[in-house]
Amino acid sequence: MQETITTPTMSAPSRSSVSTQDRSSATGHASSTDPQPSKPSVAPPPGKSKGPNSGASVRRMRRIIAEDAEWSLAIVPLLRELCIQHIVKNFQNNPILKQLPPEDQQKVLNHLSPDLPLAVTANLIDDEGYWSRCCMQRWPVCYVAKYGGSWKRMFFERHLENLLKYFIPGTTDPAVILDLLPLCRNYVRRIHVDQFLPPVQLLPRPRSGEQSDSGSEGEMEEPAMDHYQLGDLVAGLSHLEELDLVYGVKDCGMNFEWNLFLFTYHDCHSLAATIKACHTLKIFRLTRSKVDDDKARILIRSLLDHPALEELDLSHNLIGDRGGRAAAKLLSHSRLRVLNLANNQVRAPGAQSLAHALAHNTNLISLNLRLNCIEDEGGQALAHALQTNKCLTTLHLGGNELSEPTATLLSQVLAINTTLTSINLSCNHIGLDGGKQLLEGMSDNRTLLEFDLRLSDVSQESEYLIGQALCANREAARQRALNPSHFMSPITAKGPENPVG
Repeated sequence: MQETITTPTMSAPSRSSVSTQDRSSATGHASSTDPQPSKPSVAPPPGKSKGPNSGASVRRMRRIIAEDAEWSLAIVPLLRELCIQHIVKNFQNNPILKQLPPEDQQKVLNHLSPDLPLAVTANLIDDEGYWSRCCMQRWPVCYVAKYGGSWKRMFFERHLENLLKYFIPGTTDPAVILDLLPLCRNYVRRIHVDQFLPPVQLLPRPRSGEQSDSGSEGEMEEPAMDHYQLGDLVAGLSHLEELDLVYGVKDCGMNFEWNLFLFTYHDCHSLAATIKACHTLKIFRLTRSKVDDDKARILIRSLLDHPALEELDLSHNLIGDRGGRAAAKLLSHSRLRVLNLANNQVRAPGAQSLAHALAHNTNLISLNLRLNCIEDEGGQALAHALQTNKCLTTLHLGGNELSEPTATLLSQVLAINTTLTSINLSCNHIGLDGGKQLLEGMSDNRTLLEFDLRLSDVSQESEYLIGQALCANREAARQRALNPSHFMSPITAKGPENPVG
């Protein structure tokens, strides 16, 4: 007796179900002629069964669909990756880096958080990529070229500057700054602080009456308003080369007081001792701090015979002739190359002292006296000094009440001086005749490249012809830079003759 299999039908079979049914039917017909019947290997999912025993005789088919189509054993992390993840997660408590191979070190550095404590990262991580992420996260504008192209130096210098700007004497713990020294001593080259906060005044003023602004400004007695003393900090920075300071308060708003902009005598003496002890200091700037003659003399006295100082900037202060004489003495007892006394109160006597020192100086290349009031007496003294000086290249005398007599002497300087490349006489009263004198001096000059005569009452014709002479000098300088051997003397070009013998 032959066994037949009845395949149930579905109301809406799929294409795969139809093909399966066809194969099942073919198998059923073949088995009818065979004495040994066999069961079909694959059967479609049945619908409602019509026979009483059909459910037991039919093998049902089920489709299995994976929940994650991309799941695979191949994406299980390697043991090395798991170790790197563990090192990154526990780096603060167990900083393992130098013991790893170079490629694994870089993977760890790429995943480290910029918020790790500096005590962990400062002396361990030198990777510029990590410090770049630290800087970018903290400051929106990062101009790394100002820091020698080093992101690590930029981070520590700006971090230290922020601590100094918001340090409140008597309130902030000095250890906040001093504890940073072992971490940043090898990276800080420059300190620029444009704000020093005074101590908090807890006691009320003894006088309750109204005070005018002029009265507050004219007070001679100084309260206890000393600022943070830089002595210990600078002593711990072994590579410090530049110190740029402003004693004042930014964004004081309605709490404005003149005492917020007070550079006290105690501040001055402390700063003088600090810069004297810093033998690596090359640039010192103290601007917009109401430095008068007495304080300038204290500071300059500490800089006499300084072994490394090259630039001194005391611009935008209250320095007069006594301070100018102190600066002139510094020119004779230092290797100073740049002196900036712009926007002070230097008059003719101070300029004459500077001129006397300039006549014998062999180091200074830039002198800036703009926005003072040296007048013709001081301008003529400087012009006489330039007839013998052989090193100064830049001279700025803008806004000094100069007139034709100074221009006449400067025209003689232009005819014989071969080192000056830039002169600024803007905002003076040179006049028409003075402009003609300067034009005559320019006819014999081959080295001057910049000459600013704006707002100096010079005629347009003279100013235009002087500009043409400057263009010729600049073109000649460009040709010399492109082909220096062509402009060498014949003896230098040929070289020393070999002795016969």
